[in-house]
Amino acid sequence: MGGLLALSRGIDRATTAIGRSVAWLILLAILVSAINAIVRKVFSVSSNAWLELQWYLFGGAFMLASAYTLLENEHIRIDVIYGRWSRRVQHWIDLIGTILFLLPFTAIMIWLLYPSFLISWRTNEISMNAGGLLIWPAKAILVAGFVLLFIQGISELIKKIAVMRGIIPDPSPHASSHDSVLKEAAIMTVGLEKDQADAASADPRNRQ
Repeated sequence: MGGLLALSRGIDRATTAIGRSVAWLILLAILVSAINAIVRKVFSVSSNAWLELQWYLFGGAFMLASAYTLLENEHIRIDVIYGRWSRRVQHWIDLIGTILFLLPFTAIMIWLLYPSFLISWRTNEISMNAGGLLIWPAKAILVAGFVLLFIQGISELIKKIAVMRGIIPDPSPHASSHDSVLKEAAIMTVGLEKDQADAASADPRNRQ
């Protein structure tokens, strides 16, 4: 199990580095969008390439950071009954879900998308829109995103088994849905109070 945990730690480090790096694509997409809007309004000049570049950047951030989101346990869940169960039952739900749903789904998507990417790459497929960009980079992003998600799923599976066997501590201790809501409310309250305190200290009337 030690070798598998070392593999998991390596995957987690790579996932973290990639996730934090591609987060900058969001800022780049915002800059491209702003520049495109300014040029279009001021000079009445625009191109479909700018619009497609925004889609590529946002899609890249979304797909390439999905594995990092899984690592941080931040994917959205429709939590109706999950939070009501004991942590041991939750472990089994996560384990079975990873084996039966996450890994097969990502493997199928890789299997379906990779041939499409190869065809697009070999033929230099270009967008049908006037002035559009090459298509294969977008398809490459899709393939890469699902590959990263599949690999991170293996890491999560290794860690889940280790936690259930008591080899490593649980990175996400049990918390009911009610407790989670209260925790988030407390965090928001602290942040609001801090903002109010900062605003009060910046008010010139309070310095007299």
